[in-house]
Amino acid sequence: MSVMENLSPYTPPKIWSANKENGGRFANINRPTAGATHEKELPVGRHPLQLYSLGTPNGVKVTVMLEELLAAGHTGAEYDAWLIRINEGDQFGSGFVSVNPNSKIPALVDRSGATPIRVFESGAILIYLAEKFGAFLPVDAAKRAECLSWLFWQMGSAPFLGGGFGHFYAYAPTKIEYAIDRYAMEVKRQLDVLDQRLAQSQYLAGEEYTIADMAVWPWYGTLVMGQLYEAGEFLQVQTYTHVLRWTKLIAQRPAAQRGRMVNRTFGEPGKQLHERHDASDFDTKTQDKKLNE
Repeated sequence: MSVMENLSPYTPPKIWSANKENGGRFANINRPTAGATHEKELPVGRHPLQLYSLGTPNGVKVTVMLEELLAAGHTGAEYDAWLIRINEGDQFGSGFVSVNPNSKIPALVDRSGATPIRVFESGAILIYLAEKFGAFLPVDAAKRAECLSWLFWQMGSAPFLGGGFGHFYAYAPTKIEYAIDRYAMEVKRQLDVLDQRLAQSQYLAGEEYTIADMAVWPWYGTLVMGQLYEAGEFLQVQTYTHVLRWTKLIAQRPAAQRGRMVNRTFGEPGKQLHERHDASDFDTKTQDKKLNE
């Protein structure tokens, strides 16, 4: 019997409507409309940059960037990282929607000038910070083009990994063979793209560590380390040796390690820092105190 014959027959209606629970892990927050569902102002800390996020791969991109900027001596990159619990619908509060009308994390407000500047979408935030501080984005035209190409490759590819493969493999209420096969094939193709590129250079844009690496690492690095969707064996990630080499190289960077902890609410308690308001928050005693509150 073919895969298609195993599926229950379904004929799409002439006009679709959200008239039933779709199931899955995020069913309670899914809806076909935008905008705020409730009034809730965002908190504001004392630093120039205010980040509203969660320690998912998209959120980690930005916290790694901010920690790398601070490690490189850019004191103006000091930031407050406020936790947005997407499972509880924090992203639909009026304050968050005013910063990101798309209601997705991460969202950033730069209050260093006379007028606050909002920036949403993780790739846009990375470019904004790179240009603001003149760091991690090459100046040379060819190198800059390579960096931005890989950055936007990630932005275009991640929906296949997260919303596609991740959803149907890990979160969907029913395992659909066709959907999992379709997205597994695409994710493996993407891993092969990365592996072939990283066979040629130290980092994605060349020999320099850039925002392209910061964007790709939280998604594909975590995947090949077997820490995303618990799908490492299923996808045979150990075969992508150049991606593994690159992943481990970045994982050794202290700033990347700190960035991965910020706004993290899952995994080992010792690797979670729900909110970050000062560099001292990473100290073990301070962190343990926060986790026990």
